[in-house]
Amino acid sequence: MANGALGATATTPPAGGGPPSRAARLAGLVSPSGVCLGLLLFAASLTPSLIPRNALMQGLLGGASFAIGYGIAVALVGLWGWLGLRRHGGRTVAIGVVAIGLAAAVFSLFRARHWQDSIRVLMDMPKLETAHSFKVLALAIAMAALLFLVAWLFRLLARFVLRRTRPFVPERVAVLTALVVALSLFAMLIDGVLVRYTLTVLDASFAELDGLIEPDTAEPAADWKTGSAASLVRWENLGRDGRRFVDRLPLQPAIAEFWGGEATQPLRIYVGLNAADDAQARADLALQEMLRVGAFDREVIAVAIPTGTGFMDQAAIETLEYLHRGNVATVAVQYSYLQSPFSLIFEPGYGADTARQLLRAVYDHWTTLPADDRPDLYLQGLSLGALSSERSLRLHEIIGDPLQGALWSGPPFPSPIHTWATAERNEGTPEWLPVFEDSSLIRFMIEPEIPQPDTPWGPLRIVYLQHASDPIVFFSTDMLWRVPDWMKAPRGPDVSPMMRWVPVVTALQVAADMALSNDVPLGHGHQYSPQSYIDAWVAVTAPDVSDADIARLKARYDR
Repeated sequence: MANGALGATATTPPAGGGPPSRAARLAGLVSPSGVCLGLLLFAASLTPSLIPRNALMQGLLGGASFAIGYGIAVALVGLWGWLGLRRHGGRTVAIGVVAIGLAAAVFSLFRARHWQDSIRVLMDMPKLETAHSFKVLALAIAMAALLFLVAWLFRLLARFVLRRTRPFVPERVAVLTALVVALSLFAMLIDGVLVRYTLTVLDASFAELDGLIEPDTAEPAADWKTGSAASLVRWENLGRDGRRFVDRLPLQPAIAEFWGGEATQPLRIYVGLNAADDAQARADLALQEMLRVGAFDREVIAVAIPTGTGFMDQAAIETLEYLHRGNVATVAVQYSYLQSPFSLIFEPGYGADTARQLLRAVYDHWTTLPADDRPDLYLQGLSLGALSSERSLRLHEIIGDPLQGALWSGPPFPSPIHTWATAERNEGTPEWLPVFEDSSLIRFMIEPEIPQPDTPWGPLRIVYLQHASDPIVFFSTDMLWRVPDWMKAPRGPDVSPMMRWVPVVTALQVAADMALSNDVPLGHGHQYSPQSYIDAWVAVTAPDVSDADIARLKARYDR
């Protein structure tokens, strides 16, 4: 990018007159203010955030931060000149501001390992041996160069439009028109070509993966299992994650052995994306399969919503099955085979629509059963599944005959009920562990902080299981310009005390953290442990277990 946004770049002629030297012309293509701000944002990107970053992610983040900082500075300088305001400074000032940026970048590179270790020690991860500074720099340069290339192409397009509009309209109108047209064409290119091509490639790739039948999963022989010869859902139509979920079902003898007494065989009903033509048909098929296997004869029914690929949280469901001695039926319907971030971007309504159709089918049948002789009904979802499950629930539709509750873990930042309850939290409670009114309807839990309010539950129990270090929960676009509440004191137990808010950069850091949120030990980031689920399910479902039973069950998963 040049100093001028669209117009030609002017260089200062050398003393004594004559054309500027080649070095002067090249120097005129670089904005000292842009280099300084870019380096400052690059330096800030090396500071700690919620999740420890590897060299690849740090390099990409650093390059993007530099390019964005450079672009912001150039835009501000261009606006300053466009408004006709005087500019001050010369070569000495330019060298000075660039030196400030370089000093900050060098200092941050030396401190980067220490900053990353400040997160790692809180998550019981080994300290880094090196920060891979040269690798980070190389990746940052490549990333920044790519973004500069995109900016250069945008500038070429805008200048092309500007040359053709200048003869007909005033200069400033022509500039504005060129920017609007260039932005519109870029948006059309990205949405109409890049996004659709990417979606086509991803769709084909994940569809093939979803259809893969792995050798360690076998078609069930027992008629009561979904996917068996007697099932209404063919084994091939369960999808890869559905087959895993059904195959890894704990059996009644193992549960009975753990409890040293009687136990019931839990049921898992799963309908894959290819089992029926649309969400309504898949939900109806799930209900029919539930009726076939006797799901409504169980003590507990969990309507579980998968993540984007159809993945089911084994720890969440298995701990529920053990807590209730196997007397549980879980039903789930797949709505996508894209990974959750892609599903959220490209298919934002699919999960909520499927979750709503499934809940409606199950709830409508459940309400026809005698109130004193029907199973307890709960909702469950992790990540995108939690978001979709939330959106399926209409409190005004069930207020006359409410289901018993919901356990939503790692709810993504757009989750409506979570966002509302967090915003309306009691004064003085932190954003990462809010208290909502008297805690009779909604409670928040983090590991190892398990609040035990004195207020009894109401008829509907909702528990949010979240970690203070989970970027999928705590990302928000307003971090671009304001300090998020979760960064204020007191901070969560696994949030680095060295993390600082920097405009623009912190939002980029937490966005990058989302891609790494599963690359941490259980109990941190987006990794939810069985022990946490045990505490959460005890709060939601109130099983008939003692403290000793809970400790023994936790020990079973402490391997």
